[in-house]
Amino acid sequence: MAEKVGGRIGIRGWVYAGRYGLERYAYTLHRITGLGLLLYFILHIFFSSVRLKGQGAWEGLMASFSRPLFHFGEYLVFSAFVFHALNGIRLILAELGFTLGKPARPVYPYRISLDRGRPLFLVLMGIVVILLLLGGYDFFVVAH
Repeated sequence: MAEKVGGRIGIRGWVYAGRYGLERYAYTLHRITGLGLLLYFILHIFFSSVRLKGQGAWEGLMASFSRPLFHFGEYLVFSAFVFHALNGIRLILAELGFTLGKPARPVYPYRISLDRGRPLFLVLMGIVVILLLLGGYDFFVVAH
């Protein structure tokens, strides 16, 4: 468990899921991919402004982006987008209460709402894996 130092947990507390399981780690990864996509959008706007400096500057920048490292980075952006979008749908459905199920008597062992939303989580993460595999095939096999 994360230790408190001066009343603050720090970054370990931000990513520690505790007893909440996979959904909490998915939520943490959702936050990280959101920040990564924000950084990508800012850099995209910045690098797109090079077009204003003329055709030569633009072609030079595009030539530097044709390296394999940038190709892999583009796949990471795609991966972050796919995960962030589908996990966002799951979080919206959870916030609206669609994954809670019917009210039931509290009989031991108690069934928590995370257990009721787990099938949706598994289905959406399965779709994420399928889309990442298809995207990886397109990025690395078809593109070359």
